[in-house]
Amino acid sequence: MKVLVTGVAGQLGHDVMNELAVRGYEGIGSDIAPEYSGAMDGSAVTAMPYIQMDITDKNMVECRMSEISPDAVVHCAAWTAVDLAEEKENMDKVRAINVKGTEYIAQICKKLDCKMVYLSTDYVFDGKGEEPWKPDCKDYKPLNFYGQTKLEGELAVDKLLEKYFIVRIAWAFGKNGKNFIKTMLNLGKSHDKITVVNDQVGTPTYTYDLARLLVDMAETEKYGYYHATNEGGYISWYEFTNEIFCQAEFMGHTEYSKDKVSVVPVSTEEYKISKAARPFNSRLDKSKLIANGFRPLPDWQDALRRYLNEIEF
Repeated sequence: MKVLVTGVAGQLGHDVMNELAVRGYEGIGSDIAPEYSGAMDGSAVTAMPYIQMDITDKNMVECRMSEISPDAVVHCAAWTAVDLAEEKENMDKVRAINVKGTEYIAQICKKLDCKMVYLSTDYVFDGKGEEPWKPDCKDYKPLNFYGQTKLEGELAVDKLLEKYFIVRIAWAFGKNGKNFIKTMLNLGKSHDKITVVNDQVGTPTYTYDLARLLVDMAETEKYGYYHATNEGGYISWYEFTNEIFCQAEFMGHTEYSKDKVSVVPVSTEEYKISKAARPFNSRLDKSKLIANGFRPLPDWQDALRRYLNEIEF
């Protein structure tokens, strides 16, 4: 199987490429930079084939993809800076990446008759209530511009293709790039008190674990909409932060002990920092994975433990 992976400079694309290498598949990475610009961590992705591809350039997408003629595309590339997406001067670029770029890739997937795995988000919903969102729910009400563009990307894939997997995730973290865990660890070193929202609820997603699932999917023809996060139940960002510091302290990093740094719960209204509206309910129903024979991701606590052992902090 030959697989093109977009966005390999990001957290997920990096891990998908490495998973392809483990299984002996031919992985080709792509991103907008002339050369691979992700973490130079010595993992397989750093030496695997790479092509420059600006997904907002329709002709380039057609040319590059036609040359490769992949069996599947795992489309990880996206504008994910949620607050910056709300700024008027960025909106055209956000839409070009998340909507038109996705549409161009889907069009060539159709032409080449190859599978497409599209990564999306719980932000396509309004984040209200407490019931987990089901993957085939069509009650779309994005709260912000980022969510709107990811939804439009979903709809383009659904309209153009039959051989697709639309996989919604939440609270992603990985080795290659910025994420909530790294932010909290950095804040914990320089602050004796951190305020974290406790009324936004979801489940973290370790990109290393997710990459395995995405390749599992690409090996099948069980197409459709899916939700994928780690298992282990639903938590708030406040609870997540407490577990991050607890595990870090257990590993010997005493600077994260409760007598060195306190984590204070606040409401989203009290926090008042985010420019974009955030969902209160990011719970995703993942039962369709098991129903279709896919192995669910490990518990998020275990994922966090493995992740902290992988990074330097």
